[in-house]
Amino acid sequence: MVQNLYSELVIEHFQHPRNVGTISDADASAMMESPVCGDLMEIYLKIQGGRVEDAKFRTFGCGAAIASSSMATEMVKGKTLAEALALTDEQVAEALGGLPPQKMHCSNLAASTIHRALEAYLETHPEAREQNKERTR
Repeated sequence: MVQNLYSELVIEHFQHPRNVGTISDADASAMMESPVCGDLMEIYLKIQGGRVEDAKFRTFGCGAAIASSSMATEMVKGKTLAEALALTDEQVAEALGGLPPQKMHCSNLAASTIHRALEAYLETHPEAREQNKERTR
């Protein structure tokens, strides 16, 4: 039944998630809880030269939430801050080969937690905010 509900890629990222863990000297981090189901996600980012050098996560939630965290962290690694901030819920779900409608909130949580971490970073690093503005022009 699970295989009918989820793509092979969702199952792969759930069973073998990438980037699990924390970054002790993270430049940015955020934690969010889904108001829909209570899933909890933490994202840690290492930022170097205006790019996401590394990304890690810890997620307490369903298989779709874990797969979404794994995929989202893979998608932002190496990206500029502007590119990482442009990550959408739909892009995470599409990269996983789709999610059932009742599980879309899981990809929303991954993108939203990354956005929150990056926004907090930009608040405390005005020079990065200016660089980010210049790159989006």
